[in-house]
Amino acid sequence: MSKSRELLFATAFVAALAAPVLAGERPIGRVPTPEEIARWDIDARPDGLGLPPGRGTAREGEEIYLARCASCHGEFGEAVGRWPQLVGGQGSLTWDEPIKTVTSYWPYAPTVFDYIKRAMPFGDAQSLTDDEVYAITAFLLASDGIIPEDFVVDAESLPKIVMPNADGFIDDPRPDVPGGEPCMKDCVAEVVIVGHARKIGVTPEDKARPVTD
Repeated sequence: MSKSRELLFATAFVAALAAPVLAGERPIGRVPTPEEIARWDIDARPDGLGLPPGRGTAREGEEIYLARCASCHGEFGEAVGRWPQLVGGQGSLTWDEPIKTVTSYWPYAPTVFDYIKRAMPFGDAQSLTDDEVYAITAFLLASDGIIPEDFVVDAESLPKIVMPNADGFIDDPRPDVPGGEPCMKDCVAEVVIVGHARKIGVTPEDKARPVTD
């Protein structure tokens, strides 16, 4: 087959595939069922919308936490090998080296459930039941004195918990840029560095190798 015929054939083939798309049809796949969508729709908003049925207490969550979480985060959420620390650090956010943990930094309690539900344990995400996630959430909050050990955490009570840093985030006070275009040049008179990710230990470093900037 000549190159011109090859090109003509390829053009006709692509056009045939594109025709259903241009007509608003789906040439491959199918519309997902409500049940399939529900399996992906597992996020919970900061105000609690999306939290599933279930419940848990810190006492129930301690055993689950020790089995599924402590190998990385420590038996009390204090961190192991500089993996993310989960509790502690309250009152440190104004320090030069703040301790940003789930209980000192995160402003909304339902976010704790949401993150654990979707992303933990590392390497085995979404393997926990909703009751287990509620229990682990309760254990973390109780470990830092935010709730008592016998407090029942569920879809109704979790959004009502006031986190220590609930008022620590504010709306961006800067005025809108005229015309809606972002500033790309000479936006501020001076740039002042107020924090360093390495200094506050956000990312664990391999101490066997020298750190270079």
